[in-house]
Amino acid sequence: MKTNSFRALTSQEVQQLQLLGNRADNWAEVTVSDPFDANLFRNNVFMGTLRLGAFSTGCLHDGDLHLPEGIYNSMLANATVGDHCALHNVRMLSGYSVGEHCLLFNIDEMTASAPNIENEYPWIEPMNENGGRRILPFAGMTIGDAYLWAKYRDHGKMVERLEAMTRQRLATPDGAYGHVGSHCTIKNTHTLHNVTLLSDADTPTRIEDCIVLADGVVGYGSTCEYGCIAMRFVLGEHVHLEFGVRLNDTVVGDNSTIARCEVGNNIIFPAHEQHHNNSFLIASLVMGQSNLAAGCTVGSNHNGRTADNEIVAGRGFWPGLCTSLKHSSSFASYCLLAKGAYPAELSITLPFALVNNNPAKNRLEVMPAYWWMYNMYALNRNITKFAKRDKRKKRAQHIVFTPFAPDTAEEIINARQLLKYWTEQAYLQSKAQHPNDKTDPIEVVAYGMEKGKRKVTVLKAAQGYKAYEEMLIYYAMTTLTNDGKETALPDPCLGGGPRVREWVNLGGQLVPQADLDQLMSQIEQGTINSWDEIHERYDQWWEAYPDMCRQHAYLTLCDLLLCRTISDEQWQTLLQRFTTIRQYVADQVRITRQKDEENLFRQMTYRNDAELQAVLG
Repeated sequence: MKTNSFRALTSQEVQQLQLLGNRADNWAEVTVSDPFDANLFRNNVFMGTLRLGAFSTGCLHDGDLHLPEGIYNSMLANATVGDHCALHNVRMLSGYSVGEHCLLFNIDEMTASAPNIENEYPWIEPMNENGGRRILPFAGMTIGDAYLWAKYRDHGKMVERLEAMTRQRLATPDGAYGHVGSHCTIKNTHTLHNVTLLSDADTPTRIEDCIVLADGVVGYGSTCEYGCIAMRFVLGEHVHLEFGVRLNDTVVGDNSTIARCEVGNNIIFPAHEQHHNNSFLIASLVMGQSNLAAGCTVGSNHNGRTADNEIVAGRGFWPGLCTSLKHSSSFASYCLLAKGAYPAELSITLPFALVNNNPAKNRLEVMPAYWWMYNMYALNRNITKFAKRDKRKKRAQHIVFTPFAPDTAEEIINARQLLKYWTEQAYLQSKAQHPNDKTDPIEVVAYGMEKGKRKVTVLKAAQGYKAYEEMLIYYAMTTLTNDGKETALPDPCLGGGPRVREWVNLGGQLVPQADLDQLMSQIEQGTINSWDEIHERYDQWWEAYPDMCRQHAYLTLCDLLLCRTISDEQWQTLLQRFTTIRQYVADQVRITRQKDEENLFRQMTYRNDAELQAVLG
């Protein structure tokens, strides 16, 4: 539909429209596209400036619902409707631009208003409830954009420049609120106010049985349905809000599903799952590939005098049933929290760990590398499941799905140093207290992982230290050998220069901190002047990532071997070790899964093995 294809109505067309029950406060402000058939407009009220696309006698389908093209029993004010749409029982459509082939049915109110001095663009206040990280949403905002803007508030000049870029973008028709993309379905919905719905033929967006959507952006291929409420939000691509979720001031990453819960003031990276009626997530940064179980109250308790606390969780965050956490807390990647009400703030620096509150012994217990030692089936499944579930077509947000990557490798390296230090301290203390007792077991006590005076005990520290080494070798060799398909000694040039130790998870994309610092500097200096240019930089980083990852993997092995370059003899030893570790992974996947299969309690709900196999496979 071209904007110059509209024409004024003829007097005969106006008369025919009036005979069909249509009214207008000024027919001169109603323009249409050819071919025009007045029979496709019945019982409507037209107000203000309207532009109506071309319609035919065809139908639009949504499941069993079949609606003829045209506009019926609706009220429109200052709106544009694209070609071949079906609008039925839309009680008020005001200020919206509707794309082509859209189906709108049984909607109480769809309104959008241009900002002015009294009516400012709506800000989102993520990660923190005091508004200190507020951002302006816009169509096309990625999760990385939101994180960049909200996180690096100390770069005041950059924050000002990002706001200016955003206001410039919002001033264009493509960036403004009140836009419905093509091939979008909206039905049985109460209120949409100032919402941009990104949709097209390949990635249609769907809104059904919603209560309220206000001041937000819904990404391509997303669905909002069955009683959800969302205000001041951005949804990435292929996001599902459903079953009564209450969401505000939150950015939700691609491929996420949130239902039956309360979610407020967060940035959530891609592949997040939260389905349960009595869980909520407040004032948090959750870096994706995460799952909140029933009863989770993440961010439930403020320990300060004001609502300015935060929780930060690395990717793979998984708090168990009825987990209650205090603000402010932070968690390394792939932390699994056992059920419990954690009484104080936490700073868990050991990745892939199991965290347990043990009130009987009045201590916090942390088992490093738990996933590797006892939950390999779940860890191995994470390697593939997120990529398989990625149904996005646009993929504007780049995402690293594998648990084994430069960011987690650096966390493991730091964790090994901590374990070594804590174990040495425990040994020295044990010898000082029991100098003649050679059988006294050493209790490794960690420092700085919980606020308070009670002990933080590291369980199986030695096994965890060894497991971390295996994980580093597995990560590095998987990267350098293309998952075992290539066995040639890597180019020694990969060993040139220092290892990149600081990596930023930018909405799912891993970026060296130095590269991000350079980008922020260029934004401040004005050499980067738009979000499109920022996104081009993201794309450049993504193209370079495989090579950066290979170099990091090579230097990780050099760090383990205490060498600058890897010799052929060392490489052959690493290949042999990698073969052994891969067999360990395969065995542990089978063993950990077999525990479920051999669980008699799990089998007792089935009459026989045939029924079990028919149901579970």
